[in-house]
Amino acid sequence: MNDKIIVGSEEWVKLPKINVPAIKVRVDSGAKTSALHAVNIEPFIKEGEHWVRYDVYPVQANGKTVVHCESPIADKRIIKSSTGTKESRYVIKTLLHISDDVWEIELTLTNRDSMGYRMLLGREAMNGRILVDPESSFLLGTVEDSELSQLYKSKDIEKKGLKIGLLASNPDLYSNKRIIEAGERLGHEMIFLNIAQCYMKLDAKTPEIHFRGGKILNDLDAVIPRIRPSMTFYGCALTRQFEALNIFCLNSAAAITQSRDKLYSLQLLLNNGINIPTTGFANSPLDTSDLIKMVGGSPLIVKLLEGTQGKGVVLAETKKAAESVINAFKSLKANILVQEFIKEASGKDLRLFVIDGKVVAAIQREALPGEFRANIHLGGTASIIKPTIDEKKIAVKAAKAMGLKVAGVDIIRSSKGPLLLEVNSSPGLEGIETATEKDVASLMINAIEKSLKWSKK
Repeated sequence: MNDKIIVGSEEWVKLPKINVPAIKVRVDSGAKTSALHAVNIEPFIKEGEHWVRYDVYPVQANGKTVVHCESPIADKRIIKSSTGTKESRYVIKTLLHISDDVWEIELTLTNRDSMGYRMLLGREAMNGRILVDPESSFLLGTVEDSELSQLYKSKDIEKKGLKIGLLASNPDLYSNKRIIEAGERLGHEMIFLNIAQCYMKLDAKTPEIHFRGGKILNDLDAVIPRIRPSMTFYGCALTRQFEALNIFCLNSAAAITQSRDKLYSLQLLLNNGINIPTTGFANSPLDTSDLIKMVGGSPLIVKLLEGTQGKGVVLAETKKAAESVINAFKSLKANILVQEFIKEASGKDLRLFVIDGKVVAAIQREALPGEFRANIHLGGTASIIKPTIDEKKIAVKAAKAMGLKVAGVDIIRSSKGPLLLEVNSSPGLEGIETATEKDVASLMINAIEKSLKWSKK
């Protein structure tokens, strides 16, 4: 026992085999396996062997210091996290340098950006070598910020990234903050561009986009448009201008515009063979009775075409109520859709997050007890769910039909099979990241890197 190293609940260690000179670890004897924070995890073949390349950001809250690593794959396992979520992870073997001792350990690679430590040291790596004093910290010494800066000063570790603009309205929204943080963590320069503070110069020879104060934005590499519905016209005009300057836009202006047109988007979906709840559209109040009959009678849903995020949505439980609501909207010369009510959905729908033609995360959303839910998400609780193959196909097909690289696709389960409700060109990240613990913001940045063929190598 006297030969064992006594450590606290947190310590500094080295991983010399993968060029990590210092990383703070959480020592956790309750965890079986050890884990290392890694992103951009990509398997490949090297000299006939299976390897994995990955990026390690060893310093917490530092998005610029990155170590590019490659290791042979030792295994691939299903790991259950502390929250109960199961994840398939690559396992590597590397050297752990702690105090004056060095030995080989196994590390699983996973995104730990939301955790307090970039590395977790589990009991398998400690067996026979370490004793833990949980009341103490840094018994083997600490590493100051100035020392960290010197250790990670090598030009091989840091590389200049892309210049990416986030075109939106509120920098304090969770989604916008997460995208900025993810981009900076991946080594890119992120700039928040308030839509209302941007303006453009239309000129055949020298077209420009300016930001408040006269700053010219023509040198951006990419733009992420996240345009609130009330700013659709102007936001899409700016996006088109960026496109005219050959600046890559994660979602194009044309795709955003057609996804915001509820009627046209439904027609596009149908033309691509995607099922939706039976929907009616009419201009004259004289056709109200047949319109109600067309969608299967009451109860039914009445939606304003200009409505957003559940606003302008009414559940009409009887034919009389439906006639009153429809005729009231018509008297205001408002354009509406009339849609069948999917009773068997029981207040639940699915949100599938699609990035670059792939479903990267999915949740089920359920209304709170007593809360009305009219074939559309109005709040409530979110939980992780595994979508079916058909639901994934519908989501990918819908995003493609709209021309969107990033989309939130809402699906409802019915007795007729999955039905598509809506495709959102600026889907929120909070609910889906919280429920699934997936770093969706980084996946959006990765899609830009892929499109621009940008690599840290």
